[in-house]
Amino acid sequence: MSMLELITKASATSNESPSDSQYPIVLNPDPILLNLNPKTNDSFINRVEGWKISELDAQVIELAQKFYKNLKIKLKNPNSFTKVEFVNMLNLYLEKSKESSGISIGIEPKDEGFSNAFIRKFGFLMGEAVLGLVIEACFVFEIWEILETLIEGGLVNGSVYKDLVGKLIEKRRADLVCLSVKYVSDLQVSDVLSVLRFFLCAPKDGYGSMVDVRNEWERQAVSAIEIAADKSLGVKKLNKAKDAAVLLVMAHDEFTTSELCLHYLISSSNVDDVILSACIGKLNGLEIMSFVRYLKKWLVKYQKFPEACLSGKSSQKGVESVPSLENVTKCFGLVIDEHFSSLVMHLEFVEEVKSIELVVNSLASEARICCTLANLCASLKN
Repeated sequence: MSMLELITKASATSNESPSDSQYPIVLNPDPILLNLNPKTNDSFINRVEGWKISELDAQVIELAQKFYKNLKIKLKNPNSFTKVEFVNMLNLYLEKSKESSGISIGIEPKDEGFSNAFIRKFGFLMGEAVLGLVIEACFVFEIWEILETLIEGGLVNGSVYKDLVGKLIEKRRADLVCLSVKYVSDLQVSDVLSVLRFFLCAPKDGYGSMVDVRNEWERQAVSAIEIAADKSLGVKKLNKAKDAAVLLVMAHDEFTTSELCLHYLISSSNVDDVILSACIGKLNGLEIMSFVRYLKKWLVKYQKFPEACLSGKSSQKGVESVPSLENVTKCFGLVIDEHFSSLVMHLEFVEEVKSIELVVNSLASEARICCTLANLCASLKN
């Protein structure tokens, strides 16, 4: 075989999708590469021999391939395939994977919650092709618990399932949309724009799943208050607990149900500034007005509680999803950049901007004082 033929064949093979590949999971290359040896011959290319994957990898691959093929066939005709059958099929596959790999998850296959427990710890063994089909089945049968576990585990991205956010919005699953914004790392412009519009245009009381998000924020705030009231904590931990309580109460009070969902997008580290700017530029007048009023609420809160700006990292659940003053000012800056003419030419916008200006001036004064004091402290230390 000529060099051109070898390159052509290798190139064609590299374009296979994960589902077509003989190895639909990521293999550990270290033991494989260590066993490779050059094969001496007279040809121009030095071939290697010794390619052999471990017996454990081979078993995991075989199980994944069989499960993938069976599930793919079943999902072609979902009317003859029930939710119970899918769950049993998934549990059987996970049970066999557990047995062949010898891993322990602290729960038996017959116990309730086995599939979630396995996916939470060893979901990466399933491979992208299998994960994509499992997600598809979760949408078909509306098994939101498993999908939630997959998203929280960081197992879902664009290469696994491209239209995740769009389908969740279609199903009005605001709680899972919030999780996607928080944990999915490769959100596209269309995803972020859909999320913005979904939250900004929602009814005042939101959808049923948005109420679940409100209840979660309330639980986190109450928990933080209870921890902050614990006198047995040391001074340092108590101060951090109080800071966390202030932030979570700020995030909960006076926000509408849909605005509580918007917190996840504004605070997310997975949303690139360029993408966010492009999405804000595509919002219409009503959407921008809703967004400006949302951002104004945060500015007013940080004006009332300037100590919240100084809060350090906290282990309290939920704090990481509270938009910081930096997040809020960045978003407001993007709004001005993208919609400056609308903000200065339309009366309803002008009134809002004027009221925000007073708050921003107050925050700027606080910042100047803090910077001066910080510089003084640095000079004294030096």
